[in-house]
Amino acid sequence: MPVVGVIGGGQLARMMIPPAVALGVEVRVLAEAADSSARLAATVVGDYRDTETVLDFARGCDAITFDHEHVPQEVLRALVEAGAAVRPGPDALLYAQDKLAMRARLAELGVPMPDWARVSSSAELAAFLDDHGGRAVVKTPRGGYDGKGVRVVDESSAADDWLASGPVLVEELVPFRRELAQLVARRPSGEVRPWPVVETVQQKGVCAEVFAPAPHTTEAVERAAAEIATTVAHGLDVTGVLAVELFETTNGRVLVNELAMRPHNSGHFSIEGSVTSQFEQHVRAVLDWPLGDTELRAPATVMINVFGALPEDQIVASLAHQPSVKVHAYGKGPRAGRKAGHVTALGDDLDETVYRARAAAAHFEFEG
Repeated sequence: MPVVGVIGGGQLARMMIPPAVALGVEVRVLAEAADSSARLAATVVGDYRDTETVLDFARGCDAITFDHEHVPQEVLRALVEAGAAVRPGPDALLYAQDKLAMRARLAELGVPMPDWARVSSSAELAAFLDDHGGRAVVKTPRGGYDGKGVRVVDESSAADDWLASGPVLVEELVPFRRELAQLVARRPSGEVRPWPVVETVQQKGVCAEVFAPAPHTTEAVERAAAEIATTVAHGLDVTGVLAVELFETTNGRVLVNELAMRPHNSGHFSIEGSVTSQFEQHVRAVLDWPLGDTELRAPATVMINVFGALPEDQIVASLAHQPSVKVHAYGKGPRAGRKAGHVTALGDDLDETVYRARAAAAHFEFEG
């Protein structure tokens, strides 16, 4: 049976393991540390930035995929030159690694986005602010996630520290009604399968809750979200799961915010909530196997992230109080603000399902 190598030992790699085992697929993980979340399949502990370490890990793997998008381009291209099936490949991952490159490529594809610009000086930022009502969003081109590397600014000097290191991305401050996420999976042969669009709720720049399907969504918005994600998947030649984070604006437009080329927090609901989870689908896609049905198993699915820690006594209390809710612990050490796990509830009524999910998550408290 095939072997899938996953670079990165976080919770995404961890959650790929059960569906891979069910399919008879072996997962091997290149983890950053021996106590990583995916230590159950960590066959190598080493630095994903070291070419020789990664090449050694890739030997014997039928496909290489990722828990994150931070593997350097030179390492990715060395893998390709060595004959590894890298999925997604370096040409696709470039657009998940560099926000300026992503915006430029999406503009070529005609994908709807906020107004944006590459700025290299406070004078250029001032000009953008003047053209966009005096406020804007500034992002570092590389490395930002979960609210990091993002600032709302209203003066031209507010990004001087970042500009000292090079150009930054500036975007209009979009008047949005809510945030959505559209996940699709694509295999090398070109087959694409979307999940229903979901609503995401952010707290302090981090995803806190996900509602699947997105409630009170028009057919036009559903169609636009699926078309955008499919266009991006084909246009960027993505293999595996692609998550497109979206703004639904106050005037009904759907705009691309961010991209992720791997399973994504907004898709964790699919483990229980979909016929085929994003993790099973990702394994299928990188092996170029037929993709599974993405239909929802219930009218409402709610996923809530848990931060800090999931101690055993709190897990037991949550399970006892809400036996229909599923708890996922990521096997991480306690740390304030860190995603430690999530809970998922399914039901026929959204309000009742939200109540059960929040009641289960309320058992987890962390003093840190």
